[in-house]
Amino acid sequence: MKFENSAIGKLFLEKDIRRKIIFTFLILFVFRILAHTPIPGANIVALKELFSRSQVLGFLNLFTGGGMQNFSLISLGLGPYINASIIMQIFTKVSPKLEELSKEGEFGRIRINQYTRFLAVPLSILQSYGMYTLLSKQGVLAILNPLEILFLVITMTAGTIALLWLGELISEYGIGNGTSVIIFAGIVSGLPLSIGQTLATITSSGFFNTVFVALLSVGVIYCVVFINEATRNLNIMYAKRLRGGRVYGGGGNFLPLKVNMAGMIPIIFAVSLVLIPSLLAQVLQNSANAQIADLARSFGQGFAVGGFYYNFFYFILVFSFTYFYTAVAFNPDDVSDNLKKQGGFIPGIRPGKQTADYISGIVGRITAIGALFLGVVAVLPNVAQSLTGITTLTIGGAGILIVVSVVLETVKSLQSQLIMRDYEASII
Repeated sequence: MKFENSAIGKLFLEKDIRRKIIFTFLILFVFRILAHTPIPGANIVALKELFSRSQVLGFLNLFTGGGMQNFSLISLGLGPYINASIIMQIFTKVSPKLEELSKEGEFGRIRINQYTRFLAVPLSILQSYGMYTLLSKQGVLAILNPLEILFLVITMTAGTIALLWLGELISEYGIGNGTSVIIFAGIVSGLPLSIGQTLATITSSGFFNTVFVALLSVGVIYCVVFINEATRNLNIMYAKRLRGGRVYGGGGNFLPLKVNMAGMIPIIFAVSLVLIPSLLAQVLQNSANAQIADLARSFGQGFAVGGFYYNFFYFILVFSFTYFYTAVAFNPDDVSDNLKKQGGFIPGIRPGKQTADYISGIVGRITAIGALFLGVVAVLPNVAQSLTGITTLTIGGAGILIVVSVVLETVKSLQSQLIMRDYEASII
């Protein structure tokens, strides 16, 4: 097969797609530069040692592409924006005005996204000050005066806003969803070191652990792809209509309902919340009150990364967020109304409310499968670590799901653009 006839060859031969790919890589290059541009005032050696001792901080550092460990301009990563998205999703369900705005199509989506970015600013300020407090108490960051703290908070907040801007540039001029691509790049950047350490560990830990980890990794990736692509197809029939002596419509089609409609969003939401107990425990362990310090230590041990309570809390969050996000993203009433307007119906089900209830029941059942799968994928690597004693592969189920989902989403985006160009060329 010639290079120009291959999928990769077609991508690079198309001028517009080639420009988008190059632009995306240039933005990611800027992202990596920012991740290694430190803010003055931190002891980087002591900071890296602290992150190597703390699984919680190491896990958070993974999603910033090493930016937190380097105390870089983008130390906060996209965490404030993710938290703002969670809050806006909740407000959209409880606020009639926001719910009405969310139904206004592209205009509503842009306006809600704008509100989310505005909300990310105060959250960035709070998280910046929280990080300063945590690192200063650990002795890796010098005690600053109020003016210096203000400059530090402004710098870290500006870093998060700059990262959001880079994501918007990728979404508009590059390939894929910019926010997802940046999170993907941050995770992948830590893979070479993590995989090297893991290979060294499993080689010395015995043949069984080596085979177990290899099979588990392949199996998880296969299951992630399978569930992401799995759909439940509903048969749809269309009534025939007579207009001007001609018959229109008729025939049948199907309505695809994805098993995992929420994608990677529940994992990202859950990661933002599941680490809060451990972080609070780390802060309170240095309290002057002995009782509070002892309580924080016992609480931190109970919710330590990979522990039973941590995994249970993580599973429940992922399971709950999957249902919540599916309820936000998919409205059976709207689907039923659209089918009714187009003359479509489900055989044996009356149009209108009965159709909406029928679709809602099916979505509820298949979402249970998707939510259970996401919860298992989230905690499975932690269980595997406790069984094998291998803790170097920090990417975990959340990272695997995000990486695979972003790759699938990007590949589909590229394929759709190639199909569109081939269709336009065939018309011409």
